[in-house]
Amino acid sequence: MGRPRLTVEWSKGKANTTDAFYVRAMVFMIEQGFKNEYDDLDAKSWHVIIYDHGEPVGTGRVYQKDGQWHAGRIAVIENYRGKGVGRVIMQNLEEKVKELGGTSIELSAQLDKQGFYKRNGYKPRGQVYNDEHCPHIDMVKEIR
Repeated sequence: MGRPRLTVEWSKGKANTTDAFYVRAMVFMIEQGFKNEYDDLDAKSWHVIIYDHGEPVGTGRVYQKDGQWHAGRIAVIENYRGKGVGRVIMQNLEEKVKELGGTSIELSAQLDKQGFYKRNGYKPRGQVYNDEHCPHIDMVKEIR
């Protein structure tokens, strides 16, 4: 595989999201067994896609609901985990929210991924709950 050469692209709504949806399908549906991956929020979200040498390797989205910014569908292809791709996704999502005037981001973290989000400055909030078959916890970060 060699050393990753990461590039970043953005899309708004469902335009040009084929690569983002590919990464999400590979991670959430095929690898983790989720059934309800795509939703109406995709049409109003900003999607970031991370590429290595032109191949999609990570993605995430942000959207605003009731004045609050939410991040989600953060996924990294298995071979690229532990190589900084997730951090690049989070930095880009946070910068996009700042650019759009936001001061905090909420997300729903898979419980076993909570450590990753804590290392990126997110704090847990509330109780653990199930989304489909997987325990999640809400987390939040101030990005002023």
